[in-house]
Amino acid sequence: MHRLRVFLRALILPLALYTAAGVTAAYFIWHGVNGQRGLKTGEEYEQKLEQLRLERNLLKLQRMHWESRLALIKGNAVDADILDEEARKRLGRVHKNDVVIFLQASQAP
Repeated sequence: MHRLRVFLRALILPLALYTAAGVTAAYFIWHGVNGQRGLKTGEEYEQKLEQLRLERNLLKLQRMHWESRLALIKGNAVDADILDEEARKRLGRVHKNDVVIFLQASQAP
């Protein structure tokens, strides 16, 4: 009986300590990869940052487009083409020589 206790103590105690050390290491490794400040989070932040940069560039292009259109109607003189285009758009009218092409909803800009 005494030998069985010694054998179990010699086997169980190191096994329990190795298991506890392994579980602790696995906990820290998992959180180091998947945690709030882990490696995956850094990659997700980089992807989100790249997406936001693309959106910012698109918005800059749109702003430049609208600023150029506004420059045409600012000041004392209004560009005749811009005035004509806006009047037709708002009134829903076309000139007799215009060609109207109807787009499906999926093709409309």
